[in-house]
Amino acid sequence: MDKQPAALTPSACPPPESDFGKRAFMRMVSHELRTPLNSIIGFAEVLTHELYGPLGAPQYTEYAGIIRDSGKKLLSLFNDVLELVRLESEPNLLRPEIETLPPHIHDAARRHAACARARGVNILPGLTDAELSARFDPRGLGLCLDHLIGNAIDFTPEGRDVEITARPDGEFVDIAVFNPGKAPDPADIPRLMRPFEQGASDYNRSREGAGLGWSIVKLASEAMGGGFSVQSDPRNGLKATVRLKRR
Repeated sequence: MDKQPAALTPSACPPPESDFGKRAFMRMVSHELRTPLNSIIGFAEVLTHELYGPLGAPQYTEYAGIIRDSGKKLLSLFNDVLELVRLESEPNLLRPEIETLPPHIHDAARRHAACARARGVNILPGLTDAELSARFDPRGLGLCLDHLIGNAIDFTPEGRDVEITARPDGEFVDIAVFNPGKAPDPADIPRLMRPFEQGASDYNRSREGAGLGWSIVKLASEAMGGGFSVQSDPRNGLKATVRLKRR
């Protein structure tokens, strides 16, 4: 009697062609675009600071600075697209484990301290439990916090505070980033969660970006077994919350 072919388990099934395409795109962008862009930024930095002598007319230094800053913006966009592709195509990219939260939140706040000072904004990590723990991937959590804190700084008026809290809620821990100032209409929130969405409101037109931040945070939060939500009050500000499992 002929043997029936064994059924393929999910782990043995080959990935769909779309995943191969995404990974091929990711490899191409990583090497063919990001590598030369880093060179452009590096050489523009050398020219901006005139490391090998004066350039002559002051306009040259100004133009080199524009090239450098534009290159950094483009590199940031590439990195966001890469993160989005990886999170969508690699379900096991993040590996959450139980760790203490406050050190990671303080590290994220320190990464953005210089930018906040330049804008006249304070970052206040209001963490009351130094031993609070949750299940997360450090890189994934850092990705979420970097997007949320950077976004909050952009919209916080000068002299005001970006507040970061982490509180247990039953089986979960909620990490919230609040900024006063401009906030979108609550009806726009579901749409703004989608990649590349830019609304027509003053909120969205007031900053640069491709509209990938919330999409990346949502995917990363869900990949760690949690979730992401946004509460918006156009008159008082916005609170973005990453929810993580405690165990």
